[in-house]
Amino acid sequence: MEWLHNILSFDKELFLYLNSFYNGFFDTIMLMVTRKETWIPLYLIIIFFFIKNYRSKAVLILFFLALTIFASDQISVFIKETVQRLRPVHEPEIEYFVHNVLRKGGLYGFVSSHATNSFAILIFTSKIFKNRRYFLLLLFWALIISYSRIYSGVHYPLDVLGGAVLGWFLAVVFYKILMFVENHFFIARSPKIERTNLTDKQAGIVFLVFGVLFLTVFITTYILHHYNYL
Repeated sequence: MEWLHNILSFDKELFLYLNSFYNGFFDTIMLMVTRKETWIPLYLIIIFFFIKNYRSKAVLILFFLALTIFASDQISVFIKETVQRLRPVHEPEIEYFVHNVLRKGGLYGFVSSHATNSFAILIFTSKIFKNRRYFLLLLFWALIISYSRIYSGVHYPLDVLGGAVLGWFLAVVFYKILMFVENHFFIARSPKIERTNLTDKQAGIVFLVFGVLFLTVFITTYILHHYNYL
């Protein structure tokens, strides 16, 4: 198993390198990025376009999206408890070199639930909307959330990569089940999910909401640090 040892050693070295780039300003940025509450407006605009574009089928889509997120969250936790790979902040060999933001989390880190959930949302909603601009935006969103877990010292890069692959896989599986259900039980109802997409104009609105959120995070962080509230 020397190959596995070499992979884990490289993963640890890469983590320590990436985790070494930090300062107080970006501590606050990453703290806000990693919080689910920060992205509520983004979630709401996605739900709005589900309802607007797919009408009564929005309930079906949201049900399967909820199943996708629930499965990704629970399966990632199950893998954590099964594999039992210590988080960097709990690893005796390196814990004193790790830059940790706010809290350490549970003992185990493989796979990252944040990465699993964010990539599951990215892939499932992208398959529904079928818009390249939307996909690229949500890919950036999923990547910065995943990176925030490395920055915060609670996950190795391999934890994040494993979570991304798991989330991607589960999203594809649940999307295929959704298509099966629609094609067999909602044959006469329109619009057809596989033939309806997010328009570029609607994608632009999602971009706008994301941009406002991102700008708000930076402005809020700047004010907090400028006036020494932190």
